[in-house]
Amino acid sequence: MMPSNLGYSIREAGAHIHRNWSTCLGAVVTIFLSLFVIGVFALGSNLVGNLVGSVEDRVTIQAFLADEADQEAVDAYQQKISGWENVESVSYKSKDEALKEYRETMSSRNAEDAVAALDGENPVPASLVIKLDDPKRVEATANKIIEDAEFAPIADRPENPGSSVQYGKETVDRLFSVTNYIRIGAAVLIVLLIFVAFVFINNTIRLAISARRREIAIMRLVGASNSFIRGPFVAEGAIEALLGAILAIIALQVGWGFLKPQLSNSLQFLSFELSPTVVVSVYVSLVVAGVIIGLLGSAIAMRRYLKV
Repeated sequence: MMPSNLGYSIREAGAHIHRNWSTCLGAVVTIFLSLFVIGVFALGSNLVGNLVGSVEDRVTIQAFLADEADQEAVDAYQQKISGWENVESVSYKSKDEALKEYRETMSSRNAEDAVAALDGENPVPASLVIKLDDPKRVEATANKIIEDAEFAPIADRPENPGSSVQYGKETVDRLFSVTNYIRIGAAVLIVLLIFVAFVFINNTIRLAISARRREIAIMRLVGASNSFIRGPFVAEGAIEALLGAILAIIALQVGWGFLKPQLSNSLQFLSFELSPTVVVSVYVSLVVAGVIIGLLGSAIAMRRYLKV
């Protein structure tokens, strides 16, 4: 609850911070470190989420086609599955494109030796590459292709269409299992960090208030109300929390500005972009969380000194 004597509370809080700057500095540093760690893991979890999402987006279905498949039938089937639910796009990969991709994927020596052994033959089949809106539904979409009667006539193995549709089932299942653990672990860790931060901040504020217990006792003796006594302490906790949050935001911004180029240069195949909306949301959340924790910490710490 905000005190009715807000102006007095803020002035008194400022005066106490000025007189006892070392004690207040300890509270600010504690809040800064706590919120900084929370901010690191919040931004880190978003970054990991983006990386995980980019890996999941690479999950595609390849429907291999027979060399003698009628091109008109292939085009018609491509057009058909383009309209399916959960299908984002369907692209045709020719035999030559598939062989070129094989060469680029394999090490140059192994690829060249293998291609040379083919003596001009290209055994790599053409395929339809299906990209999905929701990669987690890849198995259902793959089964739909396998069970579709129009796919068998153009499939690489018409007698067993299932063997002509590949999406790396075991790898995909393992990928989604790992990514789910990462997301759950990040969420649980942030909640635990918030709880630990609250405990540390509350204890720090409690010690600061305990050092002024005589002042509180005197104010009670002269008849000051609980809200009047509580006001400056709550305001002080909010100010200290706000300062700590601002310092945490500055440290996060400077640290990320330094770290991002290092990561991008070291791991060029990964994207380390964070949405400005996400960054601003995290920073605003740190300020709000810091002020709320400061207010609650002060209010809870004051309870024992305001009991009748």
